[in-house]
Amino acid sequence: MLSIKDFSEMAHLSAQTLRYYHAEGLLVPARVDEQTGYRSYTFDQVEKAMLITVLRQAGLGVKQVRRALGEPGVAAALLAEHTDRVRRERAEQDEALRTARDLLETRPEPCLRHVPAMTVVSKPAPVIRGDDQQGWDLNETVLEAATQDLVRTVESYGAVPAGTPWRTLAPGSAYAGKGPFWLVRVAVRADAATLAALQPVAEVRELDAGEELSITMPGRHSMAKYCTAIGRLLVHPLENAFLDIGRLRHLVREDGVEFSAPIRRAG
Repeated sequence: MLSIKDFSEMAHLSAQTLRYYHAEGLLVPARVDEQTGYRSYTFDQVEKAMLITVLRQAGLGVKQVRRALGEPGVAAALLAEHTDRVRRERAEQDEALRTARDLLETRPEPCLRHVPAMTVVSKPAPVIRGDDQQGWDLNETVLEAATQDLVRTVESYGAVPAGTPWRTLAPGSAYAGKGPFWLVRVAVRADAATLAALQPVAEVRELDAGEELSITMPGRHSMAKYCTAIGRLLVHPLENAFLDIGRLRHLVREDGVEFSAPIRRAG
């Protein structure tokens, strides 16, 4: 039999950790002295301690490790599920690092730009009312899917998407009790017959040329970036003009999100 001290040294686990694993039923000593409470282990328990250590270093929680050891048949599935989760988290961390670097090295600033006249196809996106980041992320998934569906619809009718699709709040529905709250839109190039064929399945309208104040935030779309963008757009000085924030466009690109608000000139 090995004392807890000897076993601790062989397994590279502290005595405190061994007591915790005992309490959790993860690594039960071979014998516990009823009078002194001293724990003793057998040599072959070193292998189990090693496996527990490896699983814990891989990021599995105590409950997951206990299940992997107690149900060998599900161990592979648990590891596969955990591997997928770790990869997603690593991808999110990598993206966050890139975004942080972009934000620190180059502070996004608003810029004025001319927007040409365009033919636009729109469809409503039935999202939920989300007041937290979880709701925001869910709506992002819905809006991305709706955007892809709109592009496929446009292409199926023979129209050609022109530029990056965008989404915008549906007029008058920002604070409604029910959706949809958003429209997904894409500019297109198409002849009159194609646009007429699209009318029953999507709204087709002509937008006049104009000016916009735009700012691009790097990385994924988020509530914080949306609020930051609006704040920077609103404080940007404009002479004899104001921003129509209610018609703010969100253009989601691979490297970030562009927020563009139409400029209305006074008089």
